[in-house]
Amino acid sequence: MKAAVFGAGRMGRRHMQVVRDLGLQLAAVADPREESLAEAAKEHSLGPGALFRDAKSLLAALAPDVAIVAATAPAHAELTRLAAAAGARYVLCEKPMASSLAQCREMIETCERRGTRLAVNHQMRVMDQYVQIKRITEAPDFGGWRSITVVGGNFGAAMNGTHYFELFRWLSGEAPTEVSAWFAGGPVASPRGPEFHDRAGSIRVTSASGRRLYLEIGEDQGHGVRATYAGRFGIAVSDELLGTIHVSTRREADRGLPSTRYGLPSLDRVVLAAPNDAVLPTRKVLEALLAGGDYPTGAEGRLALATLAAAYVSSESGGRPVAVDLDSLPQDRRFDFA
Repeated sequence: MKAAVFGAGRMGRRHMQVVRDLGLQLAAVADPREESLAEAAKEHSLGPGALFRDAKSLLAALAPDVAIVAATAPAHAELTRLAAAAGARYVLCEKPMASSLAQCREMIETCERRGTRLAVNHQMRVMDQYVQIKRITEAPDFGGWRSITVVGGNFGAAMNGTHYFELFRWLSGEAPTEVSAWFAGGPVASPRGPEFHDRAGSIRVTSASGRRLYLEIGEDQGHGVRATYAGRFGIAVSDELLGTIHVSTRREADRGLPSTRYGLPSLDRVVLAAPNDAVLPTRKVLEALLAGGDYPTGAEGRLALATLAAAYVSSESGGRPVAVDLDSLPQDRRFDFA
């Protein structure tokens, strides 16, 4: 199958490696920046005929089977629409899915009309440490998880927070229903350009059953990421960068005692997951998309963006709870994240 990559920056070049690793033909790359195309050509031995300055020129020259959308968020909707209209059977789009909820809807509807499979590169379901977390928290000795608390450096509500929104949905099997947020410190500059900004601060997400996700990612915090998963009988603390998971659970004989008996003797162990890899999770997502397996869908990408949009609305309203309602949230508002 022929693959085209739209966006030749760092993430785009990782996608090019994935395309080659999977035995697909890296047929063409498009990027408006000459220096990015030159870097991609050098890194992946691409000839001049495979390099294009814009998507329309690329799609006029060839019809890819697989389209990888690795540009910044404002371009995602148009690139997805153009690729699907040109006959691409598969589109893998980087996250955040788009700059607005209306664009997400357009992407989903266009791909449905064209018979194109659409995936958004929210990778946590294919990463070993989260597969391990799912196994740990669903085991009888943990008693089911009720909250996730992520404390870390200033990693961005859009850049990384959306991953945790999708993780929350995947682990719980429930859609986020309500968000409260308190952004602090003003817009966070993005390395992708002066026109792009992210947000830092505190976010609380809840589900219909009462599960909670807390993100504490203030602009005044600058080192590491830890996630704590708390359940009826256990607690697990994950170093998100190293993949080390410390698990502590009640003894079986103590599981019938009330939750106020939190200081009981514990059974402790350490689980070592594979460290984060910048390329392997993307490869697994693309493999699942091509095979029709368990991949993050456009609807799931849209829900993650809706959760983020609700956080913006909440923070701008003094932190009041905002429903994650795909119809009532601002559809046409264009956010300035990358």
